[in-house]
Order: sequence, then C-alpha cells, then structure tokens
Amino acid sequence: MVQTDRLGRSTFDHIAPQVGVKPTKREVRWFKHIERHGPQSSQYLYELTRDTHSCRDTALRQLRKLRAGGYLTLPRQQRFAEHADFNPYIYDLTPKAKDHLFDLGLAEPTVCPTGHWWHGYMTSCVTSSIDIAAAREGVGYIPAHQILAKKKAQLALPVAGAKLIPDQLFALNYGGSFRAFALEVDRGTEPKTSPTQRKNWSRSIEQYLQVIELNIYKAHYGLTANMLTMWVFTSRAKEQRFLELLSKYHGAAIASFLTTAIPAQRERSMNNSVWAGLFSKPWNRANGTPVMISKG
Repeated sequence: MVQTDRLGRSTFDHIAPQVGVKPTKREVRWFKHIERHGPQSSQYLYELTRDTHSCRDTALRQLRKLRAGGYLTLPRQQRFAEHADFNPYIYDLTPKAKDHLFDLGLAEPTVCPTGHWWHGYMTSCVTSSIDIAAAREGVGYIPAHQILAKKKAQLALPVAGAKLIPDQLFALNYGGSFRAFALEVDRGTEPKTSPTQRKNWSRSIEQYLQVIELNIYKAHYGLTANMLTMWVFTSRAKEQRFLELLSKYHGAAIASFLTTAIPAQRERSMNNSVWAGLFSKPWNRANGTPVMISKG
C-alpha cells in the first residue's frame, strides 16, 4: 500500500503522526458537530465556522493537523464514491477526540445515524445542512438526544404493537416557538409496498399517520410542539410517486408530511457543499401547498 506520494506528502491511507496537537475552540466546535450529526466533510466543517474563520485553506490545514494528531479519521467507505480522489475528505471522530470532549465536560449521548454507511452519511448531511443554515438565521437546532432526555425515551415510537424508528429526530427553536421533525431518507432501497414487515412506504405512511393523529409522539417523547415528518428522496420521480401514494390517504395528518428531492447527481457530490435549501426553500406536500421550515 502506498503511504505517501512521490513528494512524500500524506495520502488517504497515511499521514505522518504529529505530537503535541491541542484542539482549539473552533476545532472543538467541529468535534461537537460531528458528535451531533455523524461524519462530516471538510466543506461542511469549514462552513460551520466560516462566521469566525473565513479562510478555507487554513481550515483544511487544521483538519489535516487534527488527523495527524490522532483526533480525526477518514472512514474508508468514502473511497468507493465516484471521483473519490477529487472529493473533499469526510472526517469522523477517533476515540481520542471523544475522550477529549469527555475531559472538557462536553461529551453528550447523541443519536447518530446507524445502518448502511452511505445512508447514514446522507442523513448526517441533511441534518447538518439544516443545523448550519438555521444557525445563520438565528434559529436554534435541537438534536434528538436532548428531545429524548425529556422522558428518557427511546427513538423508536410504539405503534400498534410495532415500532417506528425515524432515521433522525430533531426540533427547531424559532425564538420561543418550536417544531419537531422526524426525518426519513430514501436512497431507493425501500419498496412502495411489501408483504413482509420490512420498512416500506405504505407501512411507514400508515404508522406516521397513527403517530400524528393519536399524538403518540407527544406522549412518547414528551413534546408539546407539533411534529412534521420529512422525506428526502434521491430523485423527483420517486418523490412524485410517494406523493401520489400519500394522496390516497385521508385526514388532516396528511398535511404533516413534507417531501423534497436531492437528485442523484447532487447526492454524489453531497460532501462538496451544504444543502442550505433544505432550510431556506419550500418543502412539498400532497395537497400541493408547499411549506417553509425556516418560519415557525
């Protein structure tokens, strides 16, 4: 395995260790953001702190320093993406970084995406984008673990003897008014319907309708704010098929379903730029009336 290039520079597989690295306040912000959402690209981390540190090249150097110091690692799954050598690096925390947060009294029991790595990474991109864009507008992002702590609840919602597990849960604080959101990311692996108990569109729609109509989420999570369910698709065609299926159901709870599409070509480059439009642009609904999550 080649560890350095012909000029002796670091590669994906190897970086020369550096001793005495001490994370700065900005770098601790990066650690906390990764802890909250999951693995993050260098571009997202740069955008997170661009309000105080505007030089992108400096940010990239500092990320390499943290990697050399043993605080950050590069998940190997990113090497299998299209044009991987030209994409920004995706970083995750090492045990050393987690220990550092613990020693500072900043570690939290966050709820990060699990399962297939690319599905989890897309989920982390969605929530990270909303968090970063919302902060710029003075809207606070409340992560799942803070919501669950209210009643020491599990993420899984009890529905008619079964469990509904959102891909992620968060809320937005608009300055005293709140909205909660259950997020579902569909990368094309879920069927429209299925005779089995596996996750599929029809089953998920029916479960979320019960959760919202019966206020199960309020009893389970201890929420007083209303909850919307957000669906992100990798093509507009899939989004449209989902909306057509959703239109066959009835009741006021249908208005709580929001959808948007991030086409495949944008998904493949999702670590290149923050998807600020997830916060600033309208989400679609089955009744044809879009809704803005940037407004409380």
